[in-house]
Order: sequence, then C-alpha cells, then structure tokens
Amino acid sequence: MKSENPRWGLWAILFLLLSSDIFAADPAYLSIMPQDGDGVMSILRRYQLLESKCDVEKFYKINGLNKKSKLYSGRKYKLPIFIYEYNGKSIRSTIGVNNWDKAIRIRDYNKMLYSNGIKSTKFTQGEKKLWVPYREIYCDEIVEIKPISPSPNSKRNFPIFGKKHSKTPLKSNQLKGHVYYIVGGHGGPDPGAVGKYGKYSLCEDEYAYDVALRLCRKLIEHGAVAYMITRDVNDGIRSGKILMCDKDETTWKNQNIFSSQKPRLLQRSNVINQLYERHRLSGAKKQMSIAIHIDSRRVGERTDVFFYYHMDSPAGKKAATQIHGKLKDKYRIHRKSKEYTGTVSARDLHMLRETKPTSVYIELGNIRNPSDQKRFVLESNRELLAKWLFEGLNNFVP
Repeated sequence: MKSENPRWGLWAILFLLLSSDIFAADPAYLSIMPQDGDGVMSILRRYQLLESKCDVEKFYKINGLNKKSKLYSGRKYKLPIFIYEYNGKSIRSTIGVNNWDKAIRIRDYNKMLYSNGIKSTKFTQGEKKLWVPYREIYCDEIVEIKPISPSPNSKRNFPIFGKKHSKTPLKSNQLKGHVYYIVGGHGGPDPGAVGKYGKYSLCEDEYAYDVALRLCRKLIEHGAVAYMITRDVNDGIRSGKILMCDKDETTWKNQNIFSSQKPRLLQRSNVINQLYERHRLSGAKKQMSIAIHIDSRRVGERTDVFFYYHMDSPAGKKAATQIHGKLKDKYRIHRKSKEYTGTVSARDLHMLRETKPTSVYIELGNIRNPSDQKRFVLESNRELLAKWLFEGLNNFVP
C-alpha cells in the first residue's frame, strides 16, 4: 500500500487555516426576558430592530415564533443581535469586515443603546461586549438609528404613559439638555400611606405615580430627557377617581423593588446617581431629581402641597421655593379663599441626601383627609398638579 502524499496533508491543513472563518460558528445571540406588558414590536423597537425587515424576520425564526405568537414572562428570547468580544483595536478587525461605514453604524448602534440605558456598559469597557445587529452581518440593510430626543416628525412613542398617552409630541426644545429623574413614592410591596374613600382604599404609591407620570410627560414634551425611576408597565396615565392598588411596580431597568426600606431607597438613589454621572459626562445642562409622595396624618388635618429640600443643598432650597411660589400664585387665582398654606422646609431624607442631582421632595397632601383627597382623586386635579409642578420646574435656574 502506498503512503499518502505528505504534500496533500500540508495543503489540507493550510486550507483549513486560511478558511477557518468559513467554518467558524457565529457569536451567540443576545438573550433577554420580556418586561411586563412587552410584545414583539415593543421589544424590537426598544433594541432598534423594528425598522429592519431582515431583523424582524430573523427574530421570529430563531425563536420558533410566528406573527400571531405571544411572549411569555419568565421565558428567555433570542434577539437578532450577535455578541462579539471586542478586541480592543477596532470594530472592523473584531468582526472581520473592511467596510468603514458598517463599522460606524455598529459603533453608533452600541452608543445609542448605551445612552438609552439598554446596554449597561460601553463596548470598550468592562467585559468589552460589542453588539452587532444580524442585518449588518447578513443583510447589509441600513437602518437609521434614532436619537435619544426624537425630532418633531419621528414616532415619539413612550409606552410607559399608557396607550392613550404614549404618543408624546415635541412642543418645544426649551428643556433640551435638561435631565430629570422622577420618583413616585413607595411601590411594589410597599403601598405607602393608605386612606379610605367610601368603600375603597387609596394607596399613596398609585396616586403619586399618576401625578409623576403626568409631570414626566410634560417634561418630555418640551425636549427634556426624563426617567421614571419607579415604573409600572401596566398602569399608564389613568382616568377616574379610583386607582386600584397593586404590587407590580419595578425600579428602572426592570429591577424588583425590595421590601425593606433601606435597600429600596438605596436601589433608587444608586440608579439615579449612575444615570447622573452618565449624563454629566455627556454635558447635560441641568439635572434634577423629583420625589412625589402623599402624606398621612390624622383625618381632620388638612394640608396643602408642601416641599422638602436638603439643608446642604442651596440649589434644592431654591428649586423647592420656586415651585412653591408657582403653586401659591395658582391658588391665589383658582381658590376662592386665595389662601395657600403649603410650606418649604429642610429634611435629612435619604432621597434628598444621597442623590447627586439637585433634589426636591414633594408631599401632595394628607391621604386621610376628605378635602385633601379631592386634590388627587379627581383626575382633573392630578393633571393640574402636574401642570403647576412643571411650570414651577420649567423656569428654575440653579
């Protein structure tokens, strides 16, 4: 028997080495769990995949779904996004392409998801994970990456506000470059103060959250970047007097809310501080944190909206005083007695002390007092509260 020609063995080895990229497996797909209330379209929109037919079709295929399929909470789904380990040199050498424009699109894609809080780290830092949409590898389908603050002609859709209010038009750019962190008090396992309204229970977290959502929407309408730190994807801006109590609220980035008070407050202040540093480095003009609560006192004690600031924050005092002044002006016009007894005072509260932005803490009234209840039980009054708070914030200059 003749021995094999050694040259053929060398040629085979050389062929395998030169063509290893042909046989190399694709990087892993990014896997995620849906947030409460998510559908296919909302997920693809969040990850900037919805505008690509190629990406949409691949999502259905890799998950074994069809267009009538529903998503299930607690189950992981693959996204048509490849995860590469960035080599520290360039995007082109990391993924093996020479196309400069493609590399720029991939860079911008990663920057946008990081800016939107979807991606937790930059691809050049930490574990150095570079996310590459399927379309960039197999389809060459160019998709325009939308900016954080959409233009007036773009689809300004914010599902957190609910179906009726999700489309949020841009009315002005007067708050462009301003960042706000809106915190509805309590939530999750903690309803906060509870009052009685006939046969119904009034939970502080539900009413504070509704006013907070309305305020957040008004800020976004005028060009601000605004974060709802406490969130409930099922409860957008609601109408009617009775907002039913529930426990499904989360903290920003879909974190379950801790039951113990100190971890819960640290969870919120840590999120705010992380976002604050990101925006500070990107040149944000002004950043503020607004915590909205409803107090609980004896039934017969009536209070007007009142404000707290931290004693070591002159800017916080100035902001609280200015918003207080706006409400005082409004009550002078709209209340028959012209009287407004809301106060501004210093408190050493965690959400004032431990947050880096200028911070104001607002109490909307006494949840147990029948007169105060009208201030937030009536939808028209919740809207007015948000409007007046916005007007007070709008003109504040630190």
